Amino acid sequence: MFFRFVSAIVTRSLFILLSLVGVWRVTWVKNDFMYWLLTILFLPLFVEMIITLKRRKGKDYKWFSPAILLFLISIIPSIWILELHHQQNKSSDPQCKKLDSWENVRNMISINSTVGNHTLQAVADLVSTSLDQLLSKVCPNDWILALHQVLLLLLIIGKWFLPIGGGVTRDELSQLLLIFVGTAADILEFTSETLSDVKENSPQLVYIILGVWTWSMLQFPLHLAVVTSRPQDSCESGADAGGSGAEGGSPGCCGTTLLARHSTDIWNIVESLFIQDGPFLVVRLTVMTYFDVFHQMLVFFAIKNFLVVVLNFYRLVVICQDYKPSSSSSATPLRQ
Repeated sequence: MFFRFVSAIVTRSLFILLSLVGVWRVTWVKNDFMYWLLTILFLPLFVEMIITLKRRKGKDYKWFSPAILLFLISIIPSIWILELHHQQNKSSDPQCKKLDSWENVRNMISINSTVGNHTLQAVADLVSTSLDQLLSKVCPNDWILALHQVLLLLLIIGKWFLPIGGGVTRDELSQLLLIFVGTAADILEFTSETLSDVKENSPQLVYIILGVWTWSMLQFPLHLAVVTSRPQDSCESGADAGGSGAEGGSPGCCGTTLLARHSTDIWNIVESLFIQDGPFLVVRLTVMTYFDVFHQMLVFFAIKNFLVVVLNFYRLVVICQDYKPSSSSSATPLRQ
């Protein structure tokens, strides 16, 4: 019980901390303290934590995670503001050092060590100045990319450490985490690669990409792709109770069992077609045709999304063909 409480509080605290870093970065970039009002979006997460600890003893829900959804609500507006600001001010961004080598990292974190016999206030001023210089040296794009990366990693780790909801097994949780890892990699690749293709005269494309990215992030609060209600168990028990004849069982029960057995595949197909690979394919085709952007990696990832969409349709056809004969045979009454 104590470990469950600690896990629930620590996970949500990390969510709030990262959201706070995002708001601080927005305030720094915009140079406007009014953006601290974005911290109001943290309040629903606080309320959810109190309610969950009081009523559910820290346990998450089976089908849905309110904590992850409220975390996304608290941080996505900050990322939108940073992305839009960066795209609008690419040409006027100051000189910066990319985090693409150990030498650049060491040069940025090195603080002037000539403190000597300065007073404590002087040392504090020196550290503050050095910190300001360090933060200003990092490229805006690297800041945004880091927020994207830490956000996705924290979603995976947070779901791992959140107390398991009722009816969710450890096997289902492990499957869900593996799905989260693959999903996070695809989403990060989509945002980083596609936003880098945006031209200065295409601000509407930024809104399209960020809108699709926000839509794809809705996969993380949902657990429907793994967690099933297992209705086949009740169907099997009903068949046993009714005897071996068709008169004692309900018609179509075996067909329902087959459909329930593929519920995980069906939800994976729905998420891929309507939340991830389908929208990603549409955006990439739009970038290549309407916005006249063409390069090798863009074509490769567009082909990859197309193959995933086609294979999902093929999988759906196979499931439907497997379901129809079973349902028709189960509905045929037995004659003595």
